[in-house]
This record gives sequence, C-alpha cells and structure tokens, in this order.
Amino acid sequence: MKLRNTSLLLGALLCLQCSPPKKAATATAGPLVPILPRSAWGAAEAKPYRPQVPVRITVHHEGTRLDPSADAAKKIFAIQRWGMGPDRKWADIPYHFLIAPDGTIYEGRNPNTAGETATEYDPSGHLLLTCLGNLEEQEVPPAQLAALVRLIAHCSRTYNIPADSLSTHRDHSKQTTCPGKNLYAYFQDGYILREAKALLDNRR
Repeated sequence: MKLRNTSLLLGALLCLQCSPPKKAATATAGPLVPILPRSAWGAAEAKPYRPQVPVRITVHHEGTRLDPSADAAKKIFAIQRWGMGPDRKWADIPYHFLIAPDGTIYEGRNPNTAGETATEYDPSGHLLLTCLGNLEEQEVPPAQLAALVRLIAHCSRTYNIPADSLSTHRDHSKQTTCPGKNLYAYFQDGYILREAKALLDNRR
C-alpha cells in the first residue's frame, strides 16, 4: 500500500510539472502607444481654459521647418512659450499631442481642455494632433507617419471617438493649407484612415 501511494504521489507531481503555465491576461484597452509626458519637454503650467469633451480628431502640422536631427523637445517648449506669450496669449501649447519626425509622441495640453488656433475655426470638441515640421515643404518621415496612424487609433479607442470623424485643419478653415500637401495626400487617398481602422480592428 505504501509503495502504491508513493507511485500515485510521484505521478501527480509529474503531471503538475508537465502542465503548461497559465498565461497572464492580455490588455485589450487599445493600441499601445508610448507618449512622453509634458515634463519631457519642460512644459510650463497651463492657465485655466474652457473644458471640452473631444468628439473628433483633427490633424495639423506645426508649420515651421524641423529637421529630423533637431531637438524636438526644445522645439515643443518654444511653441508653448510663443503661444502663451504676448503675440497669442493662449492658455497653453495649442495641441493635445505632438509627433516628432522620428515618431516620438509628446503629451501637449489636457485633452479635456479645448485647443486653440490662429485661424477662424472653433476647435472646441476637437482632439488636436500635430506633426512637427513644415509638411508643405518637407516630406513626411515614415516614422512620423506610422506614429500618427498609431496615435489616431489610440485616441479613437481611448476617448471613444469614431475613426470616421478624422479630419485635418484645412477641412475646417479656408485660411490654411495645414497639415501641408505632403501629409494631406495621405488623407486624400484614404491611407491614414484605412490604416488606423486596421489597427483598431486588430485590437478588438
């Protein structure tokens, strides 16, 4: 009897060792997009401004030339300083998220605070994403384009914004060619919306 019990115990231990380990639960909240916080570019404290619930995604380019080797964080700090300065007197940097030429994504103003613009459209309810650089003159770097697609999918899921709400600055204003012809071409042919939807479908 003692030998039989010992055999049963050894058999149970072997079964436990052979069983495949249980997998940890996989997060499905949305596409994983690393976003550097405001502290990464030395942001000044924002002033109070009108709240919003973002219901659409609108893409800009920043509009001044930025080479891929330039310091993007330094550029973003300069954008905020200019926007909050005497020329504009804005509450903060005007955009909610900013994308460097190398694809690095930076946090801008609070998404629950309306953005600001130098043109005639009212950006209330718009989640403003901008690509650094002058994309009227410069080509869109592949890393920046890929990051934009991922960010759009991330924002669509995170803020429950329909991907079909996607638009650009020039779609709301007659005063600008923003986001520049070289980026706008990817909106005209449907590439960006198509790729963002594919990411969302893959994360369901």
